[in-house]
Amino acid sequence: MATHFIGIKGTGMAALACILHDQHVEVKGSDIPKYIFTQDGLEERNIPFTTFDANNIKDGDTVIVGLAFNQSHPEVKAAYENKTCKVYYYNEYLGKLLEDFTSVCVAGTHGKSTTTGLISSVLKQKDETAYLIGDGHGFMPENAKNFVLESCEFKRHFLEYHPDYAIITNIELDHTDYYKDLDDYILAFQQFADQVKKCAIIYGDDPYLRHLNYKIPFVTYGLKDNNDYQAKNVEQGSFGMRFDVYHKGEFLISVALREVGDPFMQDALGTFALAHTMGLEPEAIVKGLQEYKGIARRFVIEEVKDSILIDDYAHHPTAIRYMIDSARKKYPNKKVVALYKPDRYSRLQDFLDNFGAALNTADKVCVCDFPKNAVRESEDVTVTIQDLMELCPGCSLLDIDDVSAEYLKTLAPAVFVFMSSKDIYLLKDKLKDLLEEA
Repeated sequence: MATHFIGIKGTGMAALACILHDQHVEVKGSDIPKYIFTQDGLEERNIPFTTFDANNIKDGDTVIVGLAFNQSHPEVKAAYENKTCKVYYYNEYLGKLLEDFTSVCVAGTHGKSTTTGLISSVLKQKDETAYLIGDGHGFMPENAKNFVLESCEFKRHFLEYHPDYAIITNIELDHTDYYKDLDDYILAFQQFADQVKKCAIIYGDDPYLRHLNYKIPFVTYGLKDNNDYQAKNVEQGSFGMRFDVYHKGEFLISVALREVGDPFMQDALGTFALAHTMGLEPEAIVKGLQEYKGIARRFVIEEVKDSILIDDYAHHPTAIRYMIDSARKKYPNKKVVALYKPDRYSRLQDFLDNFGAALNTADKVCVCDFPKNAVRESEDVTVTIQDLMELCPGCSLLDIDDVSAEYLKTLAPAVFVFMSSKDIYLLKDKLKDLLEEA
């Protein structure tokens, strides 16, 4: 009897499969044959996976279903029809797993993955800490006390979780194919906050988070004077960043990190606030922040000859703007080329002007078309990639192929910022190979 993952290459699913493997559970799974970067962690652990087939479901299996699949999928259908199987959806299973640990959930429109990675790096300075990050990575050490979990608001999936602690990084309308409007989106975060057991750590400079009703104590962090934890004297540049942390107006410690960007600074400060609230000493917190190794597809930098290749998961206009700004702070004297591949038609249509404005903060804009399997969410969603290109003067339409990589090579030297929740990193890899050969 094994635990079978339907859609094992999903970012959260791959991470959870790794966690269960670390707990000495027999794990197997299925997915599409195409290479996805999340399978690297599965292969490192020798976790077997194959293509979808109803025959993959065996008597006595515990079956974990990816959130992208409904009961019309042949494996899901076979699992529910097999009375010897226990079947859970991904977030449902995680909600049960959290009960065995001191749990920390990280929610918010932006910054969830990075903050989860930072918290895991900091908390392990004191106790064994498990983590699940939405970059496909999960880890469960022996004798883990803490469990840090990235918690996604899409379709209210995070309402399966009842954590001891939570960080909410920000609220900005997203997932418009599901949420009716901003009020509905904010309501989801209110429902999530209602389920936190001990303390909520919130970004106090956010326009909405302070106005939620908290049943438990809450702690604020940010740049403004009315926050419990405040960053002052912030400096950023090619060296990274420096800032001072104040708690209730009293200086605590200075922080120096190699990373850049306002989002990272906010995530680091939020991590500090959480860890200090949980009893860690400031020196241990800073040590954990400095030992952070980064995570997959979140401002991952590769220097190739005289060019810089940056891979990031950014797929919302605000995230795109932040990524380009961070690239400029890190490399102030270089040309910035922004490359973006959209994921959801509804997201591009609802935020079209903002996407254009964000991309235009770069010196040059390149876009790829939607994935071939992308589906228009309704007949009212009519946007095309050409609509975005019209907003970006001089925009180039590329593909994930050698021809496009050759074109990008002609733009070097530059800082190339590849942004998408989809497979734009494959084009980055092609460009890297060409630049190394030159």
